[in-house]
Amino acid sequence: MSKAKRLNEMIMMVNRRKRFTVRELAQEFEVSKRTILRDLQELSEMGVPLYSEAGPHGGYQVLNERILPPIAFSEDEAIAIFFTMHALRHYISLPFDIEFESIKKKFYLNLSGDTRDAIDRMKDRVDFVSALQQEEIPFLKQLLEASIEQEVIIINYEKNGKITKRSIQPIGIYATEGKWYCPSYCFYGKDYRVFRCDRITSVELDENNRPIDFDLSKFHLKNRFSLINKNKDTYQLNVELTKKGVEMYKPTKWLNVELTKRDDGLGFLKGDISKDDINFFSNHFISYGEEAIIKSPTELIDCMKEKLNKILNQYS
Repeated sequence: MSKAKRLNEMIMMVNRRKRFTVRELAQEFEVSKRTILRDLQELSEMGVPLYSEAGPHGGYQVLNERILPPIAFSEDEAIAIFFTMHALRHYISLPFDIEFESIKKKFYLNLSGDTRDAIDRMKDRVDFVSALQQEEIPFLKQLLEASIEQEVIIINYEKNGKITKRSIQPIGIYATEGKWYCPSYCFYGKDYRVFRCDRITSVELDENNRPIDFDLSKFHLKNRFSLINKNKDTYQLNVELTKKGVEMYKPTKWLNVELTKRDDGLGFLKGDISKDDINFFSNHFISYGEEAIIKSPTELIDCMKEKLNKILNQYS
């Protein structure tokens, strides 16, 4: 058996076993104990978290982390994975206890020389640009875990210079335009809210509030609007877009609004929006200028007129 194959099989074996000894591995792979000790040293240098115990009942064990065995990727697959990780550099905070630069470096150094050369030639010629995250957000992991485990947590939330204490049950977290958001059920407001994660100043488990009776496990980021707008007054949004307006539209912004493109390049937006979001949508569509014409609801049109009149009065 080649050394590379032996190391690969050894990774899978030590992941399966809670404890093992050098003698057991030497018998399994039919090599000397000295060879096994060298192999274990290499596994440790590769990042396998091995822990050794001395004594007659000692041996080795893998710490709680699980190490995946090597996976064979084609050059195109390896390059795609590298640049996927490379794009995450725009985010200062991520909901994982890992440093992506070190992962990217480890992945890069284990690629073949030809693949590394291909990445080096490509690195300054392709990018996935997104808004740079400005603030460090320390509680993303706790928010994500609470959404997975269906737990109620207490947060301190800062908005407009005021801090309020709230009990919330998160649905998930998502990032857009350099900001992280956490849609949740808010026990304080007795409704569903979307919280800016950079405004959350503390997180702790709520021992007093039980999860809401309504089963949130069926709801996730893709269908959250059906829950957030539940029992709210909603309006039918209809917007005509020019060709440039179609280019300006960002489909990831609202998953409950659909864009229909016509053969002539024009577009049409249709969907349901909450009464509470009229102010937000008015600010957004004002930024389109002449590239968007609001057909409905009239409440949105009136709100935009009022804002535009205030702007005109500033220059009259």
